[in-house]
Amino acid sequence: MVDKSEKQVLNLPYTGICSFGKYPICTDLDQLDADVAIIGVPYDMGAQWKSGARMGPRGLREGSTLYSFGLDGAYDIERDEMYLGPDWRIVDCGDVDMVHGDLFQSFENTEEAIRKIVEKGAMPIVLGGDHSITIPVGKALDSVGPFHVIQIDAHMDWADHRSGQRFGHGSCIRRLSEMDHVKQIFQFGIRGISSSKKEDIDAAKDYGSVIMSPRQMRKAGLDAVLEQIPAGERYFVTIDIDGLDPSIAPGTGTPSPGGLSYDEVNEMLEGIAKRGQVIGFDLTEVSPPYDTTGITSQVGARIILDFVSFILKERERK
Repeated sequence: MVDKSEKQVLNLPYTGICSFGKYPICTDLDQLDADVAIIGVPYDMGAQWKSGARMGPRGLREGSTLYSFGLDGAYDIERDEMYLGPDWRIVDCGDVDMVHGDLFQSFENTEEAIRKIVEKGAMPIVLGGDHSITIPVGKALDSVGPFHVIQIDAHMDWADHRSGQRFGHGSCIRRLSEMDHVKQIFQFGIRGISSSKKEDIDAAKDYGSVIMSPRQMRKAGLDAVLEQIPAGERYFVTIDIDGLDPSIAPGTGTPSPGGLSYDEVNEMLEGIAKRGQVIGFDLTEVSPPYDTTGITSQVGARIILDFVSFILKERERK
């Protein structure tokens, strides 16, 4: 028998309500009081092939419970650092309300929620959803602009339209490029046939986008990759899970061989956090129906927690 005075509430990963990282829940944004606000956008009407990313926020939350650290933060043995300490107020705000079949109401609800989070002084972290959700998220961040966009993705997402549809997941970065508060765009992990039509890539290059494949990134080295990003400025980071290799993140609608490894993304995100001010980020295209072992949700959740850790650690240092 354990002495009652020694008993603890362990809050194990498989107990309790499945919030992201098992952080406190605040679904009333009018009552939000936090440094970091995590919110899901369970939307996949922008997908051109396999659907299922609408279940991404739920999958990411479940995957994140493996890495729930309790109240004392998390120790990184490789960096000899404590992250996510109890002084940081991180909350899960639930999901944006979706209206099935209505793109515009769903986007309006998303934009309104992100604007409210920013007004409350919290940094938004958005769980997709297909990559088209980045359009209303980026639009809502105009009050904290201007900023640069850093994309990790297998695909350019620079299509102007598909038969008049301008708000699909293959158009999100082009739509961001049209926003006045977006400065430069950096696209990392781009690769393979079917990433984009040549005219879309030409349009991105004419805009001034910096485009690098995983092979080009490895050849240049991480420092050279990061040096292309202007230092000391604001960044919005958008991560499509298919930017990673499908061997570690198979649960997505459009997997592409030859992607980045977890370590490469981890180190890159640490470098971005050190280089300037991250005003928010999203992680999209996790599709649990194709994630039979749950590994994609776990990898996605880990990347989110890693990036939050790096961002908040830089705030502590400053």
